[in-house]
Amino acid sequence: MDVQRQKSGVATLSVISNSLLVAGKLIVGLAIGSVSIISEAIHSGVDLLAAVIALFAVNTSHKPADKEHPFGHGKVENISGTVEALLIFLAAGWIIYEAAGKLLHPREIEAVGWGVVVMFVSSLVNIIVSKRLFKVGRATCSVALQADAWHLRTDVYTSAGVMAGLVIILAGGKLFPGVNLLWLDPLAAIAVALLIIRAAWHLTLESAKDLLDVSLPQEETWIREYIARLAPLVRGIHHLHTRKSGALRFVEFHLIVEQNLSVVDSHRLTDIIDDDIETHFPGTRTTIHVEPCDGTCDQTCLGGCLVDSDRDISATDNRSKPE
Repeated sequence: MDVQRQKSGVATLSVISNSLLVAGKLIVGLAIGSVSIISEAIHSGVDLLAAVIALFAVNTSHKPADKEHPFGHGKVENISGTVEALLIFLAAGWIIYEAAGKLLHPREIEAVGWGVVVMFVSSLVNIIVSKRLFKVGRATCSVALQADAWHLRTDVYTSAGVMAGLVIILAGGKLFPGVNLLWLDPLAAIAVALLIIRAAWHLTLESAKDLLDVSLPQEETWIREYIARLAPLVRGIHHLHTRKSGALRFVEFHLIVEQNLSVVDSHRLTDIIDDDIETHFPGTRTTIHVEPCDGTCDQTCLGGCLVDSDRDISATDNRSKPE
């Protein structure tokens, strides 16, 4: 419950901060006629929607498995992250459309200083909130929170870019009063959109891959090395399958053991393996199918065979664990 409260709290913080930034950017952008600031307000609006989706996701994904969802609700976070990424693409398209119009028909920007101030405040707030989202998201393996953090981190860079464009316009107006620099504002907005598209592409790949049950190479390598340390009591491993659903990992494999090992000892061994995997990868659900080794191996069995291993572990309780 402490973990869930932490996830929900930081997601709520993101909703509040984005709400304030949308209002501030929109008011200033409309007041001074800056398309780049208005585009940033739209970007923050997308961030706000993403934050609301993330809040819903973290409050739903922690629900335990039930009859209709025997593997839990973890993929709600993956769906959330994917939707958030797709929203960025839509916002970027709208920004480019509006900026192109302003580039062809530039408008005078009034009170540029206010634009610089609101962009600076936006960058500062988003740095603080995104750091918090990254910290909690990575600690809890929350895809939704990490996607929300990337939204805000992108906003930091784009706000800084818009601020730089406005500073140039402000300084240029005083140093070179006869030079027209208004084109920098819509150009900065287009640069914002391109950065948003880049971030959206990476977010889409990261969030959607678990929807396709992509395997987990790091976890599989560790498990194979760990099982190898249990030879010769354990004779091999095959049909190792891994996948991720939100913050949960699912692992299943066939464990080949010495054929005279009793049912009681086999069960005890799988409990030990299960506990060690869970300790090393918190939030892992492991399913182990035990098979006796009778000396006849097919090609699948040979791929994970440990019969030739000269490592001996006489007592599983005293085994050494892989680093």
